[in-house]
Amino acid sequence: MITLGKPVPDFEALSTGDKTVKLSEYRGKYLVIYFYPKDNTPGCILEGQSFRDNIDRFTALNADIVGVSRDSVRVHEGFKCKQEFPFDLLSDPDEKLCQLFDVIKMKNMYGKQVRGIERSTFLINPEGQLVREWRKVKVKAHCEEVLQALNELKGEQA
Repeated sequence: MITLGKPVPDFEALSTGDKTVKLSEYRGKYLVIYFYPKDNTPGCILEGQSFRDNIDRFTALNADIVGVSRDSVRVHEGFKCKQEFPFDLLSDPDEKLCQLFDVIKMKNMYGKQVRGIERSTFLINPEGQLVREWRKVKVKAHCEEVLQALNELKGEQA
């Protein structure tokens, strides 16, 4: 499991764009990894759109973004295209990334307990260390929180 202030183990996952993505490919940049429950659901659409609409601000701060859910790459492709996301979506059907980042939780849905992804975001620095994490994310204003953290980290480097 990952720990704040420690290096994140290298991982690879299937991604939109018919490729396999490795964490090590993002060295030298900040990486925002956001975990969300399911493609094409209201909160997940809004969260992705918020990151999409602020992509230029993230790019200016030397940050890339990837989204992760248990949906298949095929479903991700449709979701990414429909929402015009300029970043990749990673497929985690076997929950390896979800377990590494400890985001699988028991949740109440319509009065029943179900296992699902707890909306969470992680910020990895250019050296591959976990520098910030947000758990139980509320979509509204979350993107601004991540941008603020990036600005603070960039200020510490100056």
